[in-house]
Amino acid sequence: MITLKKILVPTDFSEHSNKALLYGAELAAKFGAELHLLHAIEAMPLAYGEGAYFPPETEAELEAAAVRQLDHLSVDATSELKVVRAVKHGHPFVETVRYARENNIGLIVLGTHGRGAIAHMLLGSVAEKVVRKAPCPVLTVRDNEHEFVMP
Repeated sequence: MITLKKILVPTDFSEHSNKALLYGAELAAKFGAELHLLHAIEAMPLAYGEGAYFPPETEAELEAAAVRQLDHLSVDATSELKVVRAVKHGHPFVETVRYARENNIGLIVLGTHGRGAIAHMLLGSVAEKVVRKAPCPVLTVRDNEHEFVMP
């Protein structure tokens, strides 16, 4: 029998991530698992050139905003569901895999973004990289997946 104790849902607060959150919350409720929500803040250059990044006060503002957004994510599964929220700094793929390893996550549930073929070739896919490198099973949720239907 498969038992899940911790389920991770990485989020960028997009509709794709919200769809994955529905699946993650429902699975966490069914298995009695902790639901971990993770947002990774990726340092973005202010201008072209090496070393031109957001100043520290802006990074702190970004983190505070991410914490507020995580706190307001709707988890409708059950009031007994334990939710752990975390904000990390770094590339979403790296931080997702690192968080899963460090926290003994049993399943990662993440949304996929419908990038075009050229963008995918140039930028790669966070979901694809997580699937390849994660220390646990990964469930990817496309935006046009079927909704859960309760019998």
